[in-house]
Amino acid sequence: MVKAMLSAVVPAYNEEIMVPRAARVIGQVLRDAEIDYEIVFVNDGSKDGTWEQIEAESRENPAVRGVCFSRNFGKEAAIMAGLAAAKGDCVVVLDCDLQHPPEKIVEMYRLWQQGYEVVEGQKSSRGKESAAHAWAARSFYSIISAAVGFDMSKASDFKLLDRKAVNVLLNMRESNAFFRALSSWIGFRTAVVPFDVQEREAGVSKWSTKALVKYAVSNITSFSTLPMQLITLLGVVVFVVSCVLGGIALVQKFTGRALGGFTTVILILLFSSSVIMISLGIIGYYIARIYEEIKGRPRYIVAKECGAEKQEEPCGEAEKVL
Repeated sequence: MVKAMLSAVVPAYNEEIMVPRAARVIGQVLRDAEIDYEIVFVNDGSKDGTWEQIEAESRENPAVRGVCFSRNFGKEAAIMAGLAAAKGDCVVVLDCDLQHPPEKIVEMYRLWQQGYEVVEGQKSSRGKESAAHAWAARSFYSIISAAVGFDMSKASDFKLLDRKAVNVLLNMRESNAFFRALSSWIGFRTAVVPFDVQEREAGVSKWSTKALVKYAVSNITSFSTLPMQLITLLGVVVFVVSCVLGGIALVQKFTGRALGGFTTVILILLFSSSVIMISLGIIGYYIARIYEEIKGRPRYIVAKECGAEKQEEPCGEAEKVL
């Protein structure tokens, strides 16, 4: 049986309370299972003492390392930075708030030893959430599922990847990478480990409604052209409605029952104008995304690191991956 090092990548944003707890719990689980490991915390531009806590943990435990961004670049960038920094033969990604149960890592690792190259943590339940949040999540995953061609409704960022899969992801140069979908899209031999989303042990969720909407729009447009296809559908709908109303107007004209006034004309103009403006907005958003890609800026900028073999000079993501 293969015994190799596992890297645990833990993105953290304003998690100064949870960093020591996460390092202790993850480390204990892996030591008990006799798994050689490292924990890579990625500080995503936190405004509290998250980085100081990561530095403290790295001094106490040589298996803990840290990467600190120059500013907040987002969770997707933090995950990719962790994958780039990880040195293990396999890499697991999990949240710092421990809503992804660390004890499941052992089960994932055993499946990897059996030859699986991607082990996906699949949500058996979503935990406690409002009805509005649950509806929004279902809508988001319905769109993503349609885009990628497989069910994403129970998908999560809680995944274990073989080094081969990690390297494939790192070689994808798109700046707006959606890890949750891309890690499934790349294929490879895949296994599933079900888990229940745990309650946050301390602190509060950093996901506001505005942040969730921005996250959804960004990832849908980065991974799918479905919104562009909806423009075509809207165009067909407008054409059909116009044909129907035009036919009715002609019949009324030739039968002498045409009504005076511009109510119908005004409604048609308002409807068609709204469709045009929405369509232009969607097209404009995609053009903006293309502009962001062709500028070639790095996904993130690393300001400093801590732990074993830290780098002294700040460097961009492109320098570390290529």
